[in-house]
Amino acid sequence: MPEARRLLVLRHVPWEGPGLVTTGLQDLPTDDRLVVDETDPDLPRAADLAGLVVMGGPMGADDLVEHPGLVAERRILAEAVDAEVPVIGICLGMQLLACALGAPLHRGHGTEIGLGPVDVLASDPVLDPLGPRPEVLHWHSDAVDLPTGAALLASSPSTPVQAFRAGSALGLQFHLEVDRPLLGAWLAEPAMQADLAAHGISGMAEAGDRVLPSLTPAAILGLSTFAEAVRSRV
Repeated sequence: MPEARRLLVLRHVPWEGPGLVTTGLQDLPTDDRLVVDETDPDLPRAADLAGLVVMGGPMGADDLVEHPGLVAERRILAEAVDAEVPVIGICLGMQLLACALGAPLHRGHGTEIGLGPVDVLASDPVLDPLGPRPEVLHWHSDAVDLPTGAALLASSPSTPVQAFRAGSALGLQFHLEVDRPLLGAWLAEPAMQADLAAHGISGMAEAGDRVLPSLTPAAILGLSTFAEAVRSRV
């Protein structure tokens, strides 16, 4: 029998894992890798994957010299869209997806860190359970334009492209994968603490306590549609 297709998760720092994205997929064959600083990472062919998840990180999506693995990540993202593989790109992962599809990156476009609303502009199975104006977790300063042919799904005043759909691929600028325990783990990381301090931001834990208990069930429900798409390819 041929080997089952695997879910590939690409991280950029150890603590930014897939969280709620892989709810219900824990029994699937999964490669969870950090290749951002590898010059020529040995990634599988996109068509051989059950699904692809690309996570966030502190580097820029165009930091291709400092972090050469991003070149391969962009390549496999473009190939996955062409092969109709289920894809979710989150924060940096969304920016890499947009760049892979030809959209420009805007460095330092506008910092959004904390819990704040986005306006959902179009129906999508992952976003529909969130309602028209969910409060979600933001942690970014760069932004992207909408790739040609993609559907704009969500927006905020500071970041016009908060979510988009390009065929089998979903890009989310905000962190739908984060529940309260994962946020706690982030807030315990010195690098994340330093970023909050540099921006003069406090009260993240309290905001998470307020928002995430009600957001998490809706996020799990929406993300289950991604899990179903992945399972259909195993």
